[in-house]
Amino acid sequence: MRGPCIYAEACSAREESVSRRRGYAKGPSRDGNGRGASSRAAWSRGGRFADSRPLARSGVIFWWRCTRVPLAVARVLHIEDDPNSRRLVEKLLSREGHEVVDTESGLDGIRLAREQRPDLVLVDINVPDLDGYEVTLRLRGMPELEGVPIVAITAEGDRQTSLAVGADGFIAKPIDARRFARTVASFLGGHREAADETGEIRLRVQSQRIVERLEDKVRELSDANARLEEMARLRREFLQNVSHELATPMTPVVGYLKLLLDEELGPLTDLQRKCLLSIERSTRRLRGVTDTLLDVSALETGRMHYYSREYDFGEVAARAVELARAAHAQLNVLFPDPPSPLPAVGDPDKLRRSMVHVLDNAAKFTPRGGEIAVEVRRAAEGGYALLVLDSGPGIDPRERERIFEPFYQVDGSVTRQHGGVGLGLAFARRVTMAMGGGLDVECPPQESVAGRKLGGTLVRLRVAERAPTGTS
Repeated sequence: MRGPCIYAEACSAREESVSRRRGYAKGPSRDGNGRGASSRAAWSRGGRFADSRPLARSGVIFWWRCTRVPLAVARVLHIEDDPNSRRLVEKLLSREGHEVVDTESGLDGIRLAREQRPDLVLVDINVPDLDGYEVTLRLRGMPELEGVPIVAITAEGDRQTSLAVGADGFIAKPIDARRFARTVASFLGGHREAADETGEIRLRVQSQRIVERLEDKVRELSDANARLEEMARLRREFLQNVSHELATPMTPVVGYLKLLLDEELGPLTDLQRKCLLSIERSTRRLRGVTDTLLDVSALETGRMHYYSREYDFGEVAARAVELARAAHAQLNVLFPDPPSPLPAVGDPDKLRRSMVHVLDNAAKFTPRGGEIAVEVRRAAEGGYALLVLDSGPGIDPRERERIFEPFYQVDGSVTRQHGGVGLGLAFARRVTMAMGGGLDVECPPQESVAGRKLGGTLVRLRVAERAPTGTS
């Protein structure tokens, strides 16, 4: 049974003509309340007597044999970094029937106090991370510990400060093993101590210490933030430089490949053409990665330019689906004719590339022979939407926002099954947001697309009918 630990002292009166022995209490047979003096002493400590019958004699000194029996078990939280002290407290309190929960960390002690709901907390003032004063302040402010005694285990000079920050009392170090359990019982029974004026002064000093510590933490966070900003700047510069270094040699490669395939440099055999077409596909893929790197770099530096003109949203979507079908012939891409016309103003080239990225992502996670359903609709909030629903395994809810971070891969290992560098969806979301829309993921999908209700992931790409112009 949990609750404050109360001791009963069942005493039998015996007149003894022997000297006082351990385990016996001495006193007259009666006091003014008709109760033995040892009974009264125990009562004042918060104890309770199982037998307090008045005795017949008066004024005669005799011995009472007393047995202390715990009526209830208390849960004690002990926050102490010294393992020897933790073992000693565990031994002394377990012997009395208490349950002891201990930890060496102040922060962990705060967590345990919230979870374990102790009946009493013992705090060593010199615990690491947060010191005992800060731990006491935090514990005293927790609604879960209202009315729970918090006792500081401290040296002589720290006692008043401990009381001033909210402790209900203190136990001196080193711990006196003979008195420790009785002292704990007194706090469980309601004993409390109060701080004097010196303690109030020390409280102000301690508050200043806490403020200084907080200022140190703020400085550390500011320094860490500055380092992160510097790393972000270096990352942007790296992306920009790498993109240009890759793009520059790609130009002659693409040009000469076109000359070779057009047989401007001589006729080709079937084998030569097959090899050149394979090179062209790989080059086109590398060119796409390079272009996306350049675009992401421009987006992050705020130098992405949008070239607005009139276009038809349905026609742009149809062209993107055509490219996806050519790149993923092993899949069945369902795409009913979009409603026409769907006039809009914006950058159709970047929009088409965004759509291709979304379709490529759906194809990447759809098993061979699977279906991808694509449909163009008018968006409920205005503008237009392209819905892409795949038949893949779906996505963990914890990954829904992270997939839009540049370079993030659901499976980032070198042995992953799916290719890509993790830039497509990041690019598509930033472009669509700049064009007055956005990119959202729904898994599991709650609606059908193109007449199909598949169990994979639904991506909804939206743009405004008239997109903002300029840079992003």
